[in-house]
Amino acid sequence: MNTRRNRIASRALWLLVLLMITMAIGRAERVNNSSSAGLFWSTAKEDEDQPRKAERNDDSTAAAIVNDHDELDGGFSSIDGMLQWAIGHSDPAKLKETAQDVQRLSPSELKKRQMEIKELMEKLKTPSDAQLIQIAIDDLNNSTLSLEDSQRALQELLILVEPIDNANGQLNHPDTDIRKISAWILGKASQNNPLVQKQVLELGALSKLMKMVKSSFVEEAVKALYTVSSLIRNNLAGQEMFYVEAGDLMLQDILGNSSFEIRLHRKAVSLVGDLAKCQLENMHKVEPPLFRDRFFLKSVVDLTASADLDLQEKALAAIKNLLQLRTTEALVLKDFCGLDTALERLRQQLQEVMLEEDQRDYAMDVEALRREVELIFFRKLDDSGSNMIR
Repeated sequence: MNTRRNRIASRALWLLVLLMITMAIGRAERVNNSSSAGLFWSTAKEDEDQPRKAERNDDSTAAAIVNDHDELDGGFSSIDGMLQWAIGHSDPAKLKETAQDVQRLSPSELKKRQMEIKELMEKLKTPSDAQLIQIAIDDLNNSTLSLEDSQRALQELLILVEPIDNANGQLNHPDTDIRKISAWILGKASQNNPLVQKQVLELGALSKLMKMVKSSFVEEAVKALYTVSSLIRNNLAGQEMFYVEAGDLMLQDILGNSSFEIRLHRKAVSLVGDLAKCQLENMHKVEPPLFRDRFFLKSVVDLTASADLDLQEKALAAIKNLLQLRTTEALVLKDFCGLDTALERLRQQLQEVMLEEDQRDYAMDVEALRREVELIFFRKLDDSGSNMIR
């Protein structure tokens, strides 16, 4: 009897989800048809960087949807994204009234409705601002384009980059929430977009953001560090500016201080991993002194002792990249940083975590990365020993 009830409850819940998605599509279609002024930044999932959801009664613009959910890339990026929006915008009374009608749908009708939803989702997607900027620039570089079309492309480009200028100007605002949101906008806009990265860097935003990382307001510091990472990721010019602005000292300060908020530790060590990876991809560039600083290396290794699996994984990823750099000494990592001991301690810890069913898969992934780091480490130790003998 309980099994039958569970099946009925599961089916009812699934139908309710389908209903909310359908209602959301209808509402979103009206939004997209009534406005084209919303900003749709190309984004990647950044769970801890979602702005606090504002209560809104007016959803007449696409910008309202962007503020409610930051996983959009020109529209709803996934069923999950649409569902999250639907939950926040559905009328409970209306859901109750129509739930019975949906439950009467046959399996074939439900399948048909799913296909309709999929088609509508594709129609709802619009280009992100980052994509529109690239399109406008491509148009301007097209020598066969008419004068009228060139003027149109230039006007569109000016409109698209205006929010970046505005957000940059608000980094000096006296209100911490305004600064935080402005930094978040710049970070989302810059993510994996060299064109926007270049513009934001030229506006001088990097030095402002690095000062914000030192803010006593945790949320402001977290958003600022996220944006710093977005600005300089895979951007050699941005990384040079970062080091000129004493970015290495900023990272050492965060990683070496256990009292800092764990999200700052995660973002800082992720940035270390990105910087080391970029260095590996550009071996002709001189390696920054940061990567061979023993105190810095120890602060990264010490993060593996955290009880937070996510932080452990990010620390291991950074160590993996650091180990492959020319100037990183394996003996320093062993004798001063205690990497061998840290890896063994982490192995034992992960074995215990694997006993917990809800974390087993994740812990196994981290363990696979730990073994990979261990292999690279001992190989480098052997190579350094052979070089000493010679």
